[in-house]
Amino acid sequence: MKELLKHIKKCTICLNELPLGANPIVAGSKKSKIILISQAPGRIAHNKSIAWQDASGNKLREWLGVSNATFYNPNNFAILPMSFCYPGKAKTGDIPPLKICAPTWHQKVLTELERPNLNILIGKYAQDYYLKDQLNLTQRVRQLEKYLPEYLPLPHPSPTNRFWKAKNPWFETNMLTIIQQNIQSVLNE
Repeated sequence: MKELLKHIKKCTICLNELPLGANPIVAGSKKSKIILISQAPGRIAHNKSIAWQDASGNKLREWLGVSNATFYNPNNFAILPMSFCYPGKAKTGDIPPLKICAPTWHQKVLTELERPNLNILIGKYAQDYYLKDQLNLTQRVRQLEKYLPEYLPLPHPSPTNRFWKAKNPWFETNMLTIIQQNIQSVLNE
């Protein structure tokens, strides 16, 4: 797994499409218990070369009920975005993830893991790629228990997603307990 991740971090497949150049962000170990499959690193992650060290990451850790130390322990969490590099800015938010990373690398990484894992699918792109059903993000998140124990669909925790959170207050009032119980159960295995 270490060699594979080193190889991915040197990837330049889509260099010409990246506004800030290639800086693949991926993390994990053979023992990773939970896989975070999200959209793509943001500009802050690109600049720091570390995923989820921003407001989105703070909110995600709050939702999951984990500390920074637990979150950044690669034996607990692997970070496997749909696109490993920052894709650039769109009118609202970032450009969608480039479509080459997941088919090129995901299965290779997942095959290296020692055990079945909980795959947290953060946002529409990750959910569409892995779930292949006809539901939208809100429907999937509302019915998240039907995807467990293999998948856990979540909305993106970005502050720019505040409109979704405002329209769906049930998420934080009803779902966080279920989410946190599942996370703790997997981490305690």
